[in-house]
Amino acid sequence: MGGVLGLIQIDQSTVAIKETFGKFDAILQPGCHCLPWCLGQQIAGYLSLRVQQLDVRCETKTKDNVFVNVVASVQYRALADKASDAFYRLSNTREQIQSYVFDVIRASVPKMNLDDAMSAYGYEIVQTLIVDIEPDEHVKRAMNEINAAARMRLAATEKAEAEKILQIKRAEGEAESKYLAGAVKDIASQIRDGQLQGRMV
Repeated sequence: MGGVLGLIQIDQSTVAIKETFGKFDAILQPGCHCLPWCLGQQIAGYLSLRVQQLDVRCETKTKDNVFVNVVASVQYRALADKASDAFYRLSNTREQIQSYVFDVIRASVPKMNLDDAMSAYGYEIVQTLIVDIEPDEHVKRAMNEINAAARMRLAATEKAEAEKILQIKRAEGEAESKYLAGAVKDIASQIRDGQLQGRMV
């Protein structure tokens, strides 16, 4: 019956694009609306105003010429006051946002602000989170080798230090043994001398 009378309902956080004889006419807000189809009025489509997320993986080069994969989560939403731009100007929103994110990430000194770029198309970038930065496999391998070499150097240093301590302890032990042996020898000599003197008397 709603179709016959031209009544439509638009859900919360959604707007509808109204056309009259195929030309953009208005943005319809959430609620109930009358669209007499006999007067050429129709809904061209709906646009969600909710925040959406797009995960972007982009390979780029760092200042020191290392290639890394940057993984970013881009949160975006259509702007209610620019819903017609958001609906008509971009044919594939996700791909085109991804292209702009690539441009901003890849630029060494960003030449454009991502929010300004997307605002022209009726979208707002709510937040961009860098989720992960993965270096190239060769770089990872080289970094692991550097870390392994550093660990081996540290282990060798600690081993040398332990051996040095052992040698010092060994030398101290030998010196103490010689001292004790000398002391025992002196005591034995004194006892022998004492016994000899006792026999002479």
